[in-house]
Amino acid sequence: MVSFDIPQFYFQDSLLSFSNSLVVSALLAFASSVVILLLLLKTGYAWRLATDVPNDRSLHTRPTPRVGGWGITPASAVLILIFARSLWPLAVLALALGLLSHFDDRQGLSARYRFAGHVIAAIALVCVVPPPYFGWLAIPVVFSLVWVSNLYNFMDGANGLAGGMAVIGFGCYSLSAGVRQPELAIAALIVACAALGFLLFNFPFAKVFLGDAGSIPLGFLAGGMGYWGWAAGAWAFWFPVFVFSPFIADASATLLKRLLRRERFWEAHRQHYYQRMIGMAGVHWPVVLQWYGLMVFGITLASYSRLLPGQWPFAVLIGWMLFLVTLGWTVDRRWRRAPAY
Repeated sequence: MVSFDIPQFYFQDSLLSFSNSLVVSALLAFASSVVILLLLLKTGYAWRLATDVPNDRSLHTRPTPRVGGWGITPASAVLILIFARSLWPLAVLALALGLLSHFDDRQGLSARYRFAGHVIAAIALVCVVPPPYFGWLAIPVVFSLVWVSNLYNFMDGANGLAGGMAVIGFGCYSLSAGVRQPELAIAALIVACAALGFLLFNFPFAKVFLGDAGSIPLGFLAGGMGYWGWAAGAWAFWFPVFVFSPFIADASATLLKRLLRRERFWEAHRQHYYQRMIGMAGVHWPVVLQWYGLMVFGITLASYSRLLPGQWPFAVLIGWMLFLVTLGWTVDRRWRRAPAY
């Protein structure tokens, strides 16, 4: 009997410790994000750090501080270093990208410098956590990390969209990692709760915007944690694609169309599907809620697909992507018939 009781007590103690860390880190992440943003707004320092001035490509009409990243990135990085130490490379690299992106928010950086920083961060992560078959798989992993980092920036253009998708996506990561990868679960929940704190100031009406200091690190963490979970055996490599599939589909399709038209894809524009939907609706929040629904449904499919044998998960993923493409085609068709906005 003794030989069985000791492992059981050890497991129970470990589970209790994991639960306590999960709850405490989540509360601290939420509270830290809220307090930081409140202080920045109350002191007026938010407008001095970085302010978004509307232009002809904007969906908003008044100057708004771009300091949401100050509530998410530092809080997430510090708490990951405290509660999920094995994921320190993600925390350090996200913080470095946040600092680089803050300079872009304030003064504007050349696209080549921004891109170089993203590539260096992706290569650094792959060097610390090499993928299987490192020789040939490292390049697509680096490319994917860079793309997801920028993807989040591209999709940060509507009240509550990027922040809400972070809450849902990283929350899914946390649930899926669970007790098998406890530190990954804690780190993902930290980011989700920090994003929830930001969301209080961004949805349904925006007192602050996420800014590049928030969107770039969030994108890197979305890709980095997805890759980390795959390398650690928490999920298959296709799972993170499923989780953030609405973001990936919109940004990828829009980028492809702009490349085919030989446009400068790195410049701001209003051609994303969510932008066109908001333009036709005339208001942000109903469209954003629809995107939340899409993401939740995609995550439900992803969770179900993990139970399927063989190549069936790929078939479900392809079918889901085709469905998203069809939705995009429908939006384009309606937009061409709608009055200009």
